[in-house]
Amino acid sequence: MEDSNRIVFADYLRVTACFLVMLVHASENFYAADASGLAGNVSMLANEANRFWVAFYDGFVARTCVPLFMIISAFLLVPVKPGVTMLQFYKRRFLRILPPMLCFLLLYTFLPLVWGAMSWEQSVADLKMLPFNFPSMAGHLWFMYPLISLYLIIPVVSPWLEKSSAEEERVFLYIFAFSTLIPWLRRFVNEELWGECFWNGFSMLWYCSGYLGYLVLAHYIRFHLDWERKKRGTVGLVCFLVGAAFTGWSFWHAGVPGKEIPTPMLEWSWEFCTPNVLLATFGAFLMFTCIERKQTPKLVLKLSKLSFGMYLMHLFFLGPIAAFFVNGDQANPLLPVWAAIPAIAILTFICCSITTCIISKIPYSKYIIG
Repeated sequence: MEDSNRIVFADYLRVTACFLVMLVHASENFYAADASGLAGNVSMLANEANRFWVAFYDGFVARTCVPLFMIISAFLLVPVKPGVTMLQFYKRRFLRILPPMLCFLLLYTFLPLVWGAMSWEQSVADLKMLPFNFPSMAGHLWFMYPLISLYLIIPVVSPWLEKSSAEEERVFLYIFAFSTLIPWLRRFVNEELWGECFWNGFSMLWYCSGYLGYLVLAHYIRFHLDWERKKRGTVGLVCFLVGAAFTGWSFWHAGVPGKEIPTPMLEWSWEFCTPNVLLATFGAFLMFTCIERKQTPKLVLKLSKLSFGMYLMHLFFLGPIAAFFVNGDQANPLLPVWAAIPAIAILTFICCSITTCIISKIPYSKYIIG
């Protein structure tokens, strides 16, 4: 997309979502049950301050980060441009994301060996698993797989979206919204729902759930939601505040300082396809559409173009920065936790910005940072 034809609010959204990812991972250092940094299968909150501020930053402020990335991708790519075939679409999108993804899969597999953060045995085990999943020190790269899935389905659903009416899309979105109850039903009612069993993992709502819903939502907002700016801002703010407040409260409610808690139970309402996160994401996206500047400021434009590479590399910086601030004691970090979490995220963001900017000067850098 030429700079003159860019959708300005999309650049602001990309930069914001990228920072929010770092804020999420900065927060995880204050409820991880061990010294590894990011939260694993078991979590523990050291005190009430950590309980509140993690709920605030990770739950209330930043939990929309992944759906915002999904929805802006769909907003810009759906429907597929006239005359572009499925294979042409795949070639263009996957040449952009797969080489950098492969590069960082290998970097996270081997680079930690340099500073002794992993053993050769673990590195070799990670290498063997690369055809099937992300390496052990790159948990954030889980996002790449549903993003690839979204790209795979876009040419399939594009013809329907081009012809569908607003009412037809709303019917699908109602079904999608209902499907966001599934994580709660699995946790509190039954692990297997609507036909799921050990010989069938595809439930009744399988094809109407997941990030496909955000794809259709993006198309609906772009082509069928003709609200004026004031209404988008007002409705967006209310939806975000309600959804985000519930998301933050859900963590605070489940947290008990000093007690080890299975992370899925602590994060019981933090999955990205839950009603509260959907509502907050819808609201946040509407608010971003209220940005009506004619041109993206140079700094925001630069950061938007670098955001993919910043996302890919950010754990390399966030780990040591977080370790410095936590200083081996989650209850007593170098700064109060309310300041430590954003400080970790901001410093990580700055380091990634500078590094990706330098790499972007290298020939063929698009194969490294996108």
